[in-house]
Amino acid sequence: MTDLIVGIDLGTTNSLVARVVNGKPEIVRDAKGERIFVPSVVSFLEDGSVLVGKAARERAATAPRRTVHSIKRLMGKGLAEVSDDDRRLLPYELVEEGRKLVKVKIQGGSRDRALTPQEISADILRELKTRAEAGLGQEVKRAVVTVPAYFDDAQRQATRDAGKIAGLEVLRIINEPTAASLAYGLGGQDGLIAVYDFGGGTFDISILRIQAGTFRVLATNGDTYLGGDDLDRILVERALRALGAKNPDASLLAVLRDAAEKAKIELTTQERTVLRAPGLELPVTRAEYEQAALPFVERTLERCRRALEDAKVSAREIDQVVLVGGVTRTPLVRKKVEELFGRKPHTDVDPDEVVALGAAVQADVLSGSGREVLLLDVIPLSLGMETLGGAVAKLIMRNATIPTQATEDFTTARDNQTLVEVHVLQGERELVKDCRSLAHFKLRIPPMPAQVPKIHVTFLIDQDGILHVLAQEERSGAEARIEVVPVHGLTEEEVDRIYMDSLEHALDDVKAHRLIDLRNEVETILRATHKQLSEVGSELDPVARKAVEAKADELLGTAKGDDADAIQRGLEELNEAAKPLAEIMLDKVAKAMVQGKRIEDVR
Repeated sequence: MTDLIVGIDLGTTNSLVARVVNGKPEIVRDAKGERIFVPSVVSFLEDGSVLVGKAARERAATAPRRTVHSIKRLMGKGLAEVSDDDRRLLPYELVEEGRKLVKVKIQGGSRDRALTPQEISADILRELKTRAEAGLGQEVKRAVVTVPAYFDDAQRQATRDAGKIAGLEVLRIINEPTAASLAYGLGGQDGLIAVYDFGGGTFDISILRIQAGTFRVLATNGDTYLGGDDLDRILVERALRALGAKNPDASLLAVLRDAAEKAKIELTTQERTVLRAPGLELPVTRAEYEQAALPFVERTLERCRRALEDAKVSAREIDQVVLVGGVTRTPLVRKKVEELFGRKPHTDVDPDEVVALGAAVQADVLSGSGREVLLLDVIPLSLGMETLGGAVAKLIMRNATIPTQATEDFTTARDNQTLVEVHVLQGERELVKDCRSLAHFKLRIPPMPAQVPKIHVTFLIDQDGILHVLAQEERSGAEARIEVVPVHGLTEEEVDRIYMDSLEHALDDVKAHRLIDLRNEVETILRATHKQLSEVGSELDPVARKAVEAKADELLGTAKGDDADAIQRGLEELNEAAKPLAEIMLDKVAKAMVQGKRIEDVR
């Protein structure tokens, strides 16, 4: 039996977990038999417990400052890198602490705190892990996790840190477009593939050449500030104008965001809809929405043209086009992509599932299944280091195939210099001030005259796209090395501390999670019981009806407490008391089904 390694799509809007069964990738199902499709939303309750997924999303309107969505857009960033539009429309508060590290400030309740995007993403990964383990009946320790192709080193590091905090060993980080190609099984077809990935928070375009089972990424381009959230913002802004709300509060923004997302989805299949929110019924046509969305779609097409240029191929040379991300259901997007490439894109795999399914294929390869697939990805941006005068010496150029490494020699500018600082940068500009700072580290050397030391600096990018830097002085043998921890990333010690903290509180967290699940079940059961009583309660024996009503009232009271075992017993007792009621309901349904039919038809 091969080791269990799952594939995870940690998405901006939704997150999924998949694995390969009998050679075919499929979304993992939980203990209830439902596919694990978790909204990427985390809500922090006043008692310190955490909700993840659908329950968290439903709480956004009532607790907007304690409910976090679109956290992927903040991964590996400093506060200055978060756009003004994002900051204005995110209902929760952002702060910056130590090494320009952006955090989400959670206020109110018993555990006020500021949390990094890595910690919040770890909550989502932990939920996926827990539900997968319940459904599969075995522990999930290892995973392949996908990231947008245009994620830089800091963002990839942040993703890997999130996995470690969640108790997952991230064996590989692969680009989402490459995963999508794997999901379609395109490895068996030689040719040029364009993967157009318009997700909730980011846009990516990748041009791949597939030959004899080898996936070589020729070029990638994209925009980490462009996604479905921006298209939601079109409708949110329009709703705010209709309401005359110039300074909306967090609750209103959360309500409008949900309403906008719903309207956007409806417009993929309908010509018109109504955006509904308290005090607002705003008619919206598809034509109006697409006109407003067109500049965003054109931005994606411009990125596609740049990627084609970098790959040195024309749009008409592309053999297959794959669509990824929920936004690609939009008719305007499909039309524009078809016009650019001159062919209909693949749409037969659910664009929301395709990345997770592809990650599962790569996980299957790593588990030793015998499947032969070789991924040769590229880095999205050039990497280099600062030199005298604030210039940048590029060691590895963008779109270089990974894994890769490059070495250059440097020397000192002053006599008797004993400390050399290596400043690692990422970007395409020539000056330090115009590039992104990734890390600093120091190399100590013996004092020597200027220009005498010979310092070899090696940049190594591993198969996950993570950068390692080594500096060595030839004459003295002095060396220093670093696995780049970005200026606004978490140190290894911080990651370990957060992980250990999660283990320390694991039992309390499990108890809190169980209590939340039971209360949700109580609400569902009580709603169904009262509905059945109103419909057929008069047909029930009065004594039996009194017993059902008494158990329902008793359960309602018990659910307000914190005794999970008592709530579980209350649910079982209500279900037992309600059996006669359920039988009457089933009998009524059965009669309705056969009414007017002949005996032969029923047989």
